[in-house]
Amino acid sequence: MQAPLIPIDEASRLATLLGLRVLDTAPEERFDRLTRLASRVFDVPIALVSLVDSNRQWFKSCTGLDGRGTPREISFCGHAILEHDALVIPDAALDERFHDNPLVTGEPYVRFYAGYPLRLNHATSGSAVGTLCLIDSEPRDFGADEIETLRDLAHLAEQELSTVHLATTDELTGLSNRRGFEALTVHSLSLCRRLQKPMAMLMLDLDGFKQINDEFGHAEGDWALKSFAELLTQAFRDSDVVGRLGGDEFAVLLTNIADGTLSTVMNRLRKGVDAHNRDAHRGYTLKFSVGSVMFDPQRHHDSTEMLAEADRMMYLHKRETRSVAA
Repeated sequence: MQAPLIPIDEASRLATLLGLRVLDTAPEERFDRLTRLASRVFDVPIALVSLVDSNRQWFKSCTGLDGRGTPREISFCGHAILEHDALVIPDAALDERFHDNPLVTGEPYVRFYAGYPLRLNHATSGSAVGTLCLIDSEPRDFGADEIETLRDLAHLAEQELSTVHLATTDELTGLSNRRGFEALTVHSLSLCRRLQKPMAMLMLDLDGFKQINDEFGHAEGDWALKSFAELLTQAFRDSDVVGRLGGDEFAVLLTNIADGTLSTVMNRLRKGVDAHNRDAHRGYTLKFSVGSVMFDPQRHHDSTEMLAEADRMMYLHKRETRSVAA
């Protein structure tokens, strides 16, 4: 068996995939409709929308197959994302790359495979995040017309992935919106609970934001929000989840955070904000209140409880700041 090679743009490819915020999300009719259609059009028992993660392929939709994924090293789709067009395997039992693959010698006994790579930005030859693929337990031919039809269906899958991404992204700042943030925190909390890793939730609020809007206009208020969002992304790690929940409210989920790291990160954020205020000269300064809470499995059953507690701590901080100022 030949394991798939790693693309030369693997880092940016994974960043694009994670940015979609669809891994480990619930099944959706928009994708299930596509795989059902592909199964009927091509008369194959199995059709998948498969996303290739760092060490697995995960099925956003799987018609005709139980389970939600396989290890990447045995995946056919791991090979398909390396292609510019469809990867077609008429008979896997006769292909030296796959003849002894456990997916060929065991369930689902793959003999025929056709997968088209899914890219979100064809204008820049964007990285392939996964495939729309067809599987049969019998060998078969696959001609040029069929490849063209598979390509058309794959483009529909790409459009659906782009739509999901837009639905979970804050248009102004580019951060996760509330929906996207909540979806990511559910997955992160489950992972940290299973691996017994520490986790922290932050709730942040821009102080005096209404005054910025009233005195300088809403365009300037938007600039303040975008500037603060950029400062947040600079201060926190790529693995941390940063979101704008609405208005001037932001939240950050930090996973696998070591003792003492939280205060270090907050100091980095404060220094970044101070530097921004020294350089910006906009007639006002950015100021924020923050509340934090460490994950406690005895008290927090889900991320919503963590967020609510961090929110209470943030408003306590805001009141204390006002008292000192008075």
